[in-house]
Amino acid sequence: MAAAPHIELDSRSPEAVDGRQIRAVTFQDSRLEYVRTTLKSAELSASGSRAVVVGSGRGLLARGLAGLGFDVVAVDPSATATEMAREAGGGEHPGIEYRTAPAEQLGLADGAFDLAYYADTFEITSDLDRVLAEAARVLRPGGVLIYDTVNRTFLSRLIYLGAFQRVPMTRIMPAGRYTAARLRTPAELTAALDRQGLRNEDICDFKPKDPRSLVKATMARRKGQISDEQIPPIVDFVLAPDARPLVTYLGYARKG
Repeated sequence: MAAAPHIELDSRSPEAVDGRQIRAVTFQDSRLEYVRTTLKSAELSASGSRAVVVGSGRGLLARGLAGLGFDVVAVDPSATATEMAREAGGGEHPGIEYRTAPAEQLGLADGAFDLAYYADTFEITSDLDRVLAEAARVLRPGGVLIYDTVNRTFLSRLIYLGAFQRVPMTRIMPAGRYTAARLRTPAELTAALDRQGLRNEDICDFKPKDPRSLVKATMARRKGQISDEQIPPIVDFVLAPDARPLVTYLGYARKG
């Protein structure tokens, strides 16, 4: 099966609404909180370990992992995003290596990483097995794969297929970025991971405390009333490990 066509999302215009950047700044605290929890569960130390971030966008998560002590390689399919990430992180974390490559063919060495974080990736590929096979290839035995993705439910379709792509007031992504077929349930993702020798260990729901805040922030960003960086204080995302994921979820797996 062919990979999903790459859609260039980034722009250097300060007025541009970049949906991936909005997701990155909104999810950052939850992502890093989950990483810290997973490191404890997996008995993995960031210090002296290597991590790859796939779907790194402008590099926010890569810089977060570097701040925890990882040596980081940040990979994104967009050359523009890669350049923006390199410019943003050059002074703060000059040791991060930035690459442009698709998730289906990373061009990295076998078994080179202790941790791989896949952000904004599983829900846009039409060839999930190929992406996961590449993840398994670059992880060392016992290495950890952390991911966040979008469930396929009625509510997630309303948000990702409708509000984020079609409704003018809340649209932050180009048409075709998400399709129902590319949204996977936790059960489907667990089965796909297993096919590639990756044993899923955890599923964790994460969501805004008040969904109305997400709508409010998205509309304000569309109107240019706030910047991307002003979104997190408005939309407070929280981890909900005991809840059934209705829209987005995090998880981690280990390479056998």
